[in-house]
Amino acid sequence: MDDATLPQDFDALRARIAELEGKLADKDTVIQELTEKVELFKAWYFAKRSEKQAKPSSADQQYWLFDEAEFAAEAEPEPEEEPEKVEVPAHSRAKKGRKPISPVYPREDVVLDIPEEEKTCACGCELTRIGEVVSEKLDIIPQKIRVLRQIRPKYACRSCEGTEDAGPTVKVAPAPPQLIKQGIVTPGLLAYILINKFCDGLPFYRQNKMFGRLGVDISRSTMSSWALQAAEKCEPLIELCLAKLREGDVINMDETPVQVLKEPGRKDTSKSYMWVACGGHDKKRIVLFHYAPSRAGAVATAMLGDFKGFLQTDGYAGYTAIGEHPDITHVGCLVHVRRKFKDALKAGSKKKKKGTASTVVGLIGKVYHHESQARKGHFSPEAIMVMREEKVKPLLDKIKTLLEESVDAVPPTSLLGKAISYSLGQWARIEAYLQDPRLTPDNNIAENAIRPFAVGRKNWLFSGSPRGAKASATLYSLIETAKANGLDPFEYLSRVFECLPHVTGEKDLQALLPWAMSKNETAE
Repeated sequence: MDDATLPQDFDALRARIAELEGKLADKDTVIQELTEKVELFKAWYFAKRSEKQAKPSSADQQYWLFDEAEFAAEAEPEPEEEPEKVEVPAHSRAKKGRKPISPVYPREDVVLDIPEEEKTCACGCELTRIGEVVSEKLDIIPQKIRVLRQIRPKYACRSCEGTEDAGPTVKVAPAPPQLIKQGIVTPGLLAYILINKFCDGLPFYRQNKMFGRLGVDISRSTMSSWALQAAEKCEPLIELCLAKLREGDVINMDETPVQVLKEPGRKDTSKSYMWVACGGHDKKRIVLFHYAPSRAGAVATAMLGDFKGFLQTDGYAGYTAIGEHPDITHVGCLVHVRRKFKDALKAGSKKKKKGTASTVVGLIGKVYHHESQARKGHFSPEAIMVMREEKVKPLLDKIKTLLEESVDAVPPTSLLGKAISYSLGQWARIEAYLQDPRLTPDNNIAENAIRPFAVGRKNWLFSGSPRGAKASATLYSLIETAKANGLDPFEYLSRVFECLPHVTGEKDLQALLPWAMSKNETAE
């Protein structure tokens, strides 16, 4: 721009300057947004994936004191050692030692004695055994394949060859009912294969190689067929679990993508979803998976049926209509609020680390600190409500006030602006958890429940058909519900597959539900 093109009129010149300043401000905003995205991507790509707050510098130590309890199960390693009390004359202290091996495993004694010639003292007297030193080593016996031969003797009358009556000439005991008819698989083998895939994430092609090393050929197609048949036979159990889930007062829901091939009218690259619902009451815990080609809220509505109570979810809009039902109270997730402010912190400059995002994260940390103290202290429901009213509600009110004061001062398209807008839109649902002591601040119950499926998905990548995806949902439901009720999933599935062929009515099915077999079962 030269002098010839500049407006000569003073007012026109001022208007031109204002126009250029506006364009420059727009460019600065775009640059800031792009810079945030780059910084967030770098933090996501290079930094630790765990959302547990790392211990910061001394200037920020007030925040690490309130690390959120919801990530403890994911971030805290399982203890390798447990303290052992050692008596000292003046006091006792904790001494670290190896975690003892579980007593459920059988023991085999290996005696390591000194030679007979060394059992005589130098004085000539025979040594007396005064005790022993015992140490335990963990051993393993690799899997062994065995064949169960079912022998059914055949009987016939040598005298009349069956001509004296109209009955059968030869008599033989009937074959026992089997879950999979005319198959070679036993309940134990079937449970072993399904636990390998749906609990430990081993696809069938890897198991085929494992069995091959043992000298047995079980093809992937055979294992897949067994899994489909087993899941379909277990569907009545899922229906009973769903009915029990709807009887509870609290349900947590979440969903995650899954690729399913051969869906009618859809490309194989289309995205489908695996939904999960967690709930139950008393000591009957339920984790149900449900496959659907869609992420529409109608799927969640169908799963909930006539449920009445608290529904806790993330901020996905598909749950909004359900939360407006008069018999359902929609509860939000404080973790998702915190996550967005953490993203703003990761993408922001060092000068902005002390701003709104940092303050909100610190206040949320204090909320979780109080919730953690209540859980560790085994507070009664009444004590939890008192604690939340006196300590948690003021913190939430402080966060809300801060967000309302900051909303107009922050560019709405920035990460911080989006975090503030999202949080204020969810705030009524965030505060809803204060209404009942059974509720938690977040939806981590559902997110943790869906994690085994997400881990397994990294190994087997996709489901081969809608029928296979539905079978996966059934088997994941049985396994995760068994685990939630304190059962070993292999033992549970083995028992179910053994008993299902003998079921004659709903009473028999009720006896096969996880909590009916659980040691936590309470008398009705």
